[in-house]
Amino acid sequence: MKAFSLATIPGLGGFAVRGSQFAARSSQFPKRTPNSEHRTPNTAPPARSRRLTCSWFILLSLSTFGYGQQDLSLSRAIETGLQNNYQIRISEARAEIAGNNNDWAVAGRYPAINLTLNSNNSYRDLSNPGSVLRTSNTVNTGLTPGVEANWTIFNGYRVRYSKEQLEVQEQLSEGDIKIAVENSIQGIILAYYNALVQQEQLGVVQEVLVLSRDRVEYQELRKEFGQASTFDILQTQDAYLNDSTNYVLQENTFRTAIRNLNLAMGVDDLNTPYRLSDTLTYDVADYQLTDLQQQMQASNNQLQNQYINRELTELNTRIQEAALYPTVQLRSGLTYDVALSTGEQQFSFEMEPRELPRVAAKTFTGFINFSAAYPIFDAGVRRRRIENAKTEELIAQYNISDLKRTLNNQLANTLATYNTQKRLVEVTTALVDNARRNLEIAEERFGGGLINSFDYRTIQVSYINASQQRLNALFNLKNTETELVRLIGGLVR
Repeated sequence: MKAFSLATIPGLGGFAVRGSQFAARSSQFPKRTPNSEHRTPNTAPPARSRRLTCSWFILLSLSTFGYGQQDLSLSRAIETGLQNNYQIRISEARAEIAGNNNDWAVAGRYPAINLTLNSNNSYRDLSNPGSVLRTSNTVNTGLTPGVEANWTIFNGYRVRYSKEQLEVQEQLSEGDIKIAVENSIQGIILAYYNALVQQEQLGVVQEVLVLSRDRVEYQELRKEFGQASTFDILQTQDAYLNDSTNYVLQENTFRTAIRNLNLAMGVDDLNTPYRLSDTLTYDVADYQLTDLQQQMQASNNQLQNQYINRELTELNTRIQEAALYPTVQLRSGLTYDVALSTGEQQFSFEMEPRELPRVAAKTFTGFINFSAAYPIFDAGVRRRRIENAKTEELIAQYNISDLKRTLNNQLANTLATYNTQKRLVEVTTALVDNARRNLEIAEERFGGGLINSFDYRTIQVSYINASQQRLNALFNLKNTETELVRLIGGLVR
C-alpha cells in the first residue's frame, strides 16, 4: 500500500488514548432505625426484590461479556481499515497498471523488429510444343527466413503527446487512490464515533439503572418499617424494569455499532469486541470560510482529479491534431531464400525429357526503404475529430466550474452547520450539568421524603434525555468537522 499521512485534525488527529469510564455510582440513602415497639425485621429480601437483583446481575453479565478484550483507538482503527480496504487495493492495482503503461515503448517511440519465416511451395505442369520449353513437370519448395524492422520516424509528434498522456493517466490513478483512502478514513471515523457514542450512552443508561436499583432496595427497606406502601414499591420497580429494557436495547445498539465499525475497518469477524479508548471531547477549532475556500481550491482531491481530466482532454486534442502532419516511416530487413525444384522438363532441341538436378538455389537479400504519406482528402474526418476533442476540453472545463460551485456550496453549508453544532454542544453540555445537579438534589429530597417517585422519575428521564442530546451533538459535530476537513483535502496528504 502506498504511504499516506493523516492530517492533524482538531478532535481527530493526535488521537488521545483515554479510556471511557462508566460512572456507575450508588447513592447513599438514609436508613431509619426501628423503634423499640417494632418487631425485628426479616433480613431476607422479598422474592420480587430477589428477582430484580438476579436480573441486575444478568444485565451486568451482558455488559461485560465479550467486551473490553482489546483497546482500540481511532488511529489504530484507521490504520487497520487502510490495510484491509478492498477499494484501496483495487485503486492501487489500477495505478500499477497505469505505471506499467507509462513507457516510451507503449507510446510508440521505438521500432518494431520481427523475425519472419515464409514457406513457398508450388507444383507446375507445362505442355507447350511450340515453345522452346516444351514440357515441364516440377515441384518447387522454398523457405525464406528473415528479420524486418518498422520504425515510425515522424507522425506529427504523436509519440511525445502519447507519452505525456500516459504520465497524466498515472497521475489520475494516484488521485483515485487518494479518494479511496479519503473515503475509507471518513467512513472509519464516522463508524468509530458512532460506536463511541453508543458506548457512552450505554454508560449513562447503566448509571440510571444503578440508581433505579438503589431506589428499589430503598423502598423495600422503607416498607419493612412501614414507611412505604406497595404502590410506592411498584412504581420504583416499574422504573427499574423500564431502565432494564432501555439497557438491553442500548446494549444491542452498541453491538450493532461495533459490527459496523468492524465492517468499516475490513475485519472479517464482525463480532470482534473492542474497548474504545478515545473519548468524545469538545476540542474544536475556529474556521474562516475564505481560508477554507483557498485550501479547498488547492487541495480538494475530487477537484484535483478534474484538473487532471482536463489536461487529458488537452493532450487528446494535440494527438488528434497530429493527424494533420505527414507520416514518415522506415522499413528495413534481411532475408535468406532457399529454393529447391524437383521433376523433369524437355526443351525443343532434346529428344527425351530430362530430370532436374537436386540443387538448391540460395538468395540473400537486404533492403532499407523510406516511406512518407500525407492524406490530402478524407472528407473532413480529421477536422471533425479535432473539433470533437476541443469540445471535450470545453466539457472538462464545465465540469470543473460545476464542481467548484457545488463544493463552495457544500463548504459554506457544512461550515454553517459546524458553527451551529458547536453552540449546540455548549448548550447541551450546560443542560447535562444542570440535569445531573438536579438529579443529585432529587436523590437527596427523595431520600428525605420531600418529593414523590413520579417527580424523581421525571428528573431521571430528563437526565437521560439531556445526556443523549449532548452525545448526539458531539457526534454530529465530529461528523461535520470530518466533512469539513475532507472538503479541503485535509484527510490525506
